[in-house]
Amino acid sequence: MRSVDLIEHAGFSKEAFVLRYLANYRATDNWWNIHVGHSQAYAATNFPLGVVTLYEPFFSVTVDDTERAAILLHEAQHLLGASETAALETTWRQKSRLGWTEDKYGETKVWRNTREWTISDVPSLFQCGADGQSDCAP
Repeated sequence: MRSVDLIEHAGFSKEAFVLRYLANYRATDNWWNIHVGHSQAYAATNFPLGVVTLYEPFFSVTVDDTERAAILLHEAQHLLGASETAALETTWRQKSRLGWTEDKYGETKVWRNTREWTISDVPSLFQCGADGQSDCAP
């Protein structure tokens, strides 16, 4: 809930509301997640059921509540009906509002994973700068 508080304090009131009052959290996979597989995920959301599964790396790999807030902001997008691509884009564009910035988190596993997944799904966010390969949403 500390991460949800960070989301709310960053101005994401709608996302904080769904995470706090509408989401049902679990730590073990349901049959669908087992079938689909989420081998690299920190969390998964089953829409429209509002079930958010928090995997062990959500707690052990993240370095602090801010990184967990970035993951939950992504899951909140799914709770609101967004696709994976839209959730990645929104979270990446809004990351600095949470204080999740490259200068503080650029060397963490969560940052590197999220950057890789976002580049794969939303390459246009990484076509800025003189080299045409820089982050467009610092």
